[in-house]
Amino acid sequence: MAVLKMKPGIHEVGAGDWDRTLFDELIPLPDGTSYNSFLIEGSEKTALIDTVDPSKEEILLENLSYIGVKNIDYVISHHAEQDHSGSIPIIITVYPKAKVVTNKKCKTMLMDHLHIKEDRFLVVEDGEELSLGDRTLQFHITPWVHWPETMVTLLKEDKVLFSCDFFGSHKASSKLFMEDKGQTYQAAKRYYAEIMMPFRSPIKSNIKKLEELDFDMIAPSHGPVYNDPDFIIDAYKKWTSDDVKNEVIVPYISMHGSTEKMVIHFVDYLMERGMKVTPYNLTTTDLGQFAMGIVDAATIVIGTPTVLVGPHPKMVYAASLVNALRPKTKFLSVIGSYGWGGRATQILEDNLNNLQAEMIEPIMVKGHPTRKDMKKVERLADEIMKKHKEAGL
Repeated sequence: MAVLKMKPGIHEVGAGDWDRTLFDELIPLPDGTSYNSFLIEGSEKTALIDTVDPSKEEILLENLSYIGVKNIDYVISHHAEQDHSGSIPIIITVYPKAKVVTNKKCKTMLMDHLHIKEDRFLVVEDGEELSLGDRTLQFHITPWVHWPETMVTLLKEDKVLFSCDFFGSHKASSKLFMEDKGQTYQAAKRYYAEIMMPFRSPIKSNIKKLEELDFDMIAPSHGPVYNDPDFIIDAYKKWTSDDVKNEVIVPYISMHGSTEKMVIHFVDYLMERGMKVTPYNLTTTDLGQFAMGIVDAATIVIGTPTVLVGPHPKMVYAASLVNALRPKTKFLSVIGSYGWGGRATQILEDNLNNLQAEMIEPIMVKGHPTRKDMKKVERLADEIMKKHKEAGL
């Protein structure tokens, strides 16, 4: 049980999840995560901003009991995903007068996912306000950050923006506010890469919308509270921009050493010419680290052997992941090997069709690479450097 005070009358009453290692059965969590829930006490009404994952609902209830909460008038639901909404049913049972405040689309999703009855909802529109007496909540709908129903809440008098998943980071901590900017930046970038990157365009428009509001603090529902909002807003502007770095990312798999030999030669050749290049051996790589790498990189070069007639299954998965995340990569290519033939390159190209990137001619060699094959690898590296230079990188 830990209740952290943000400001007089505003407490974080959620839960840290120090031991969780995987999110959505997909995303690695090297630092755990938190489910932030904020209690706001006004002179007339009390509001709870989001809840916690159902696995932590007892902690939320204990925290509310610890600070003596007798009544909750409103439960603000920004997002229907269960790590934030999943404890709403128990909250509105324990606090029977509470209304669930959300937008029309989120209401429908909460009814579908949690079977909350329609009469428990108070539906708000974009820009609408709700008074707690001496404090005012103002709601702003921010669709596709990262679901279609998402919204945020501005606590006007205190200038706090409650942003739910927007600007979040998967990090469990004993501190409420951001302290180590370097660690927070990395955690937030990992979070952006794994969750937010497919929605670059709506995120950019929603950032512009939020910048018109008056706030000096951002309180997401995962990770630390930002008492320097420009820190995370500027980071998001950079990540969502079309700007890429003069960098090559090389995810690869090798079964018998042929593809690995090509990858190593390719990486060394670029390094010797001053290029930043990062290989990721997908047999051991943390996929979150790989996702972070593709946020800014200008080029992705996939290294794969051929299994039967296609790419290695782990590389098919990695390509599908890249295709789903939709990075702003400008150039793509493939290097690898085969035994007797196949369609590895074509299958990978088909699995990357969401990317608006130029495919540079792939190199697939039969058997163990020869010196002549390595010259082809060098020519590919030269072509990538040329493309980067022409792009002004």
